[in-house]
Amino acid sequence: MMSSDDLARVRKDYSRHSLDELEVDLNPFVQFHRWFQEALKAVLPEPNAMVLATANSDGKPSARVVLLKGFDERGLVFFTNYDGRKSAELASNPQAAALFFWVELERQVRIEGTVEKTSKLESEEYFKTRPLESRLSAWASKQSSVIPSRSFLEQKMSDLKSRYGNQEIPPPPFWGGFRIQPQVFEFWQGRENRLHDRVRYMLQGGVWHIERLSP
Repeated sequence: MMSSDDLARVRKDYSRHSLDELEVDLNPFVQFHRWFQEALKAVLPEPNAMVLATANSDGKPSARVVLLKGFDERGLVFFTNYDGRKSAELASNPQAAALFFWVELERQVRIEGTVEKTSKLESEEYFKTRPLESRLSAWASKQSSVIPSRSFLEQKMSDLKSRYGNQEIPPPPFWGGFRIQPQVFEFWQGRENRLHDRVRYMLQGGVWHIERLSP
């Protein structure tokens, strides 16, 4: 087991970039797009991976990694099983927080907002772009439910392949997208000596207000 002393020595100083609240774009979506494009150009592993935090109606939190599949000024979109735990939590408490951590660029982006389902058409259009195996797995997996074994899941996949053959695979009725509608963006840039740059956008009265936070 790793000791507290071992963990205390695990540290890294950040020095690649800076972030000034007077130089960021006035629109947080534009600023996010700018940073996301830089993450793509840096060829980072899965730059669209984000930690999604939800909570049930009692406030008990849970978190997992999902993939961002689209964003514009309406919000950030991801797709999932509507019968899984996160969907159940969003149904009872439609608020979420998302976190992107691009360690190679020494950057984080935190987003908080309300959540709503995407339209059925939007979900169907994205589903068509998924690889064959991903479309089949959406049907095979009853997300978050207990299963007896790996072979049980693989057998379901095999049965579905036989069932559909070369036919078009429709999206399951229990599968679709969610859109996070941001009310808060925070852009974090690692700096020397833990004096990190933190710039927060808050939506107030339909207007984005920008402020610098202490690290």
